Amino acid sequence: MHLVEFLKHVAAGQLIEAGSDAHAFMHGASQEALRVVAELNGAYHPPEEVRALLCELTGREVPVSVTVFPPFYSEFGKNLTFGEGVFVNMGCRFQDTGGITIGDRSLVGHGSTITTLNHGVDPARRGDMIPAPVRIGQDVWLGASVTVVPGVTIGDGAIVGAGAVVTKDVPARTVVAGVPARVVRSIDD
Repeated sequence: MHLVEFLKHVAAGQLIEAGSDAHAFMHGASQEALRVVAELNGAYHPPEEVRALLCELTGREVPVSVTVFPPFYSEFGKNLTFGEGVFVNMGCRFQDTGGITIGDRSLVGHGSTITTLNHGVDPARRGDMIPAPVRIGQDVWLGASVTVVPGVTIGDGAIVGAGAVVTKDVPARTVVAGVPARVVRSIDD
């Protein structure tokens, strides 16, 4: 299996069966991501070097306007897309194998976790993984220590309160908070 084939596999939401070629590819690709992340987090790097390492991690150009404060963790890297002006604070963990897209001018608070894989429910198949992308719209603000679970879309202009666990889609221009996150109010109220 190669990267393009693997990305098509997860984009279709197909099972990553434990022990399969897709599973082996994912683990192999993770080793490269872990190497880049270790370099990123192992010493001080000026912003242009951080961006270069992010380009290496993702395998694509990252806008010059993107700011990531290390430490930053990603276990795959090649299914992560940053929009213009995105800011990611320290200590964030992105499990991007299933796909993470962060829209223009969005802010991710320190210590936040974004996940895109669920494990099989059947204990005999627990090693299987089900990919589901996370999409964060434009002008979104995730507070500190937010957790976003697989398959969630956060609408443009939304705010997710610190410590929230986002288990379902967040409408645009709303404020959500809590565990699980619930709509608190509209931005326009």
